Amino acid sequence: MILKNISIVNYKNIPQADFDFSAKINCFLGNNGMGKTNLLDAIYYLSFCKSFNNTLDNQNIRHEEDFFMLQGFYKQDERAEEIYCGMKRRQKKQFKRNKKEYERLSDHIGLIPLVMISPEDAILIQGGSEERRKFIDQVISQSDKIYLDALIRYNKALTQRNSILKSETPLTDLSLMEILEEQMSRAASYIYLKREEFIAEFTPIFQEYYDFICLGNENVKLIYRSHLQNGNLTDLLAECRERDKILGYTSRGIHKDDLEMQLGEHPLKRIGSQGQNKTYLIALKLSQFMFLKKSSRVTPILLLDDVFDKIDANRVEQIIKLVSGDTFGQIFITDTNRKYLDEIIAKVHSNYHLYQVAQGEFQQI
Repeated sequence: MILKNISIVNYKNIPQADFDFSAKINCFLGNNGMGKTNLLDAIYYLSFCKSFNNTLDNQNIRHEEDFFMLQGFYKQDERAEEIYCGMKRRQKKQFKRNKKEYERLSDHIGLIPLVMISPEDAILIQGGSEERRKFIDQVISQSDKIYLDALIRYNKALTQRNSILKSETPLTDLSLMEILEEQMSRAASYIYLKREEFIAEFTPIFQEYYDFICLGNENVKLIYRSHLQNGNLTDLLAECRERDKILGYTSRGIHKDDLEMQLGEHPLKRIGSQGQNKTYLIALKLSQFMFLKKSSRVTPILLLDDVFDKIDANRVEQIIKLVSGDTFGQIFITDTNRKYLDEIIAKVHSNYHLYQVAQGEFQQI
C-alpha cells in the first residue's frame, strides 16, 4: 500500500500541509515538539479512524480552530483509494472512502494496513494488560473482520452484564444474565482461538527480528494467559456471578487476558535494560509488520517515530539494514538527528523525500 499524497488542515499543531510522498522513504527532521509526530499521527488516523495516542477526537483540532480535515490518496497495485476524515467541534466526525461515508467505522479497519513504532510503545511493557490486549487485537483485526466483529459483540454484552452487576437489583431473574453470558461465551471462543493461533505464529518471527537487531542469541518469549485456559466462559461466568455482583464488574473473561513479555526466563519489565526494552519493542512491531504483510497480502505502511533514541550504535546499524532492504515498502521516519536519516537514504538507492519541520511547517530539502 502506498500513500501518494495527503492534505492536512488544522490537525494538532499543523495549520495546513500538502504532501506528495515518495513511494519508498520519507524523512522528517526537526526538534521535538515541532510537528513531526503529528504528521505521522495524521497518517495513522486515516488507517484506524483514531489517533495513535488515543486523544479524544476534538482534542485533535488545532487550538482555536473549529475543525480538522485529513484527506489521503492511496494506491495498491491498480486500485486507487481516497480516504477522507473531517470533524467540526461538538459534531460527529465524517469518515469516507471514495466519497462514500462509512456506516460503521469498523468496516474501514484493515483496508490500509499500517504499523507505527513510537516511544509511546513503552506502555506495552510498563502498562497494564489492557495495553497488551490492544496490541494483539489491533494486529489480528487488520486482517480478520470476523475477529473484530466478535470483539465488538463481546464488549457490548460485557457492558450490559456489568450494568446489571452494578445495579442495586438482586440477581433473582437470571434469564437476561444467562443470555448475555452465552453471547459473551460464543464471541470469546473465537477470540481466544485466534489469539492462541496468533501468538504461536508470531513468536518465531519475533525471535528472529530480536536476534538480528541485538546481534546475539538472547531468548525472548511471549506467553499468552487467559481464563479460558481453565474452562469454557459460560461455566466460569456462572461460577462467579455472586462474587461479581459484590465487585460490581465481570472478573472473568477474555477482557482480562494478558501477554507476558519475557527475556530468558524472567519478565522483561523487571530485568530489561533501557536498550533491551527498546529492542524488544522494535522487534515486536517489525514482527507485527511481517505478520500483517503475510496475512493481508498487502505490504503495510511503516511509520518510525524517533526509533533511534536510547539504543546503541550497533543496534541502530542493524535497524537501518532492515528498513533499507526490500522487505519493507513505503516508510515514514522522524528523527532529531540527520545522521541516521542520511545513512538510510544512502543505503536505499531509490527515490526519497526529506523535510525540515518547524512549528508545524514542513519544508522539503
